Amino acid sequence: MLVLGRVSGLYGVRGWVKVFSETEPRDNILSYEPWYLGAAHSPRRLAEGRLHGKGLVVRLEGCENRDQAAALVGQEIAVRRDQLPPPEIDEIYWFDLEGLTVETLGGVSLGRVDHVFATAGNDVLVVKGDRERLLPFVWDQVVRDVDLELGRIRVDWDLDF
Repeated sequence: MLVLGRVSGLYGVRGWVKVFSETEPRDNILSYEPWYLGAAHSPRRLAEGRLHGKGLVVRLEGCENRDQAAALVGQEIAVRRDQLPPPEIDEIYWFDLEGLTVETLGGVSLGRVDHVFATAGNDVLVVKGDRERLLPFVWDQVVRDVDLELGRIRVDWDLDF
């Protein structure tokens, strides 16, 4: 299961909720069905959903009032891996990077990718090894090769950073 967002609040009194989406663009989350909510991964279908201001609002099937919607607040929204389209030739899903070994061009291991996050300038790999390192995910300047089959990312990185 891959987490794509979470139910972040209530919207109105007719069962609608606010959704924080980690997809890009953020309304892509509306194209995946069913959603699997919470730790139990209970499948839920969308009844309605739309952009609203800087966020999203949705109503799930069977959620008709504010009390039912309140029970959803805080739950993660996940999908099965096979629900996602295959990445384009020049694309990599962040979750495919998690757990990969990161090594320098000289073959020195820096650790494993714990997670990835976005900044205004570029994505950042959080690598945990002998210490935590934040490496900018910038092709050709820092990231030289990503080999999913070997489970390895090769980087041009100074060990002192």
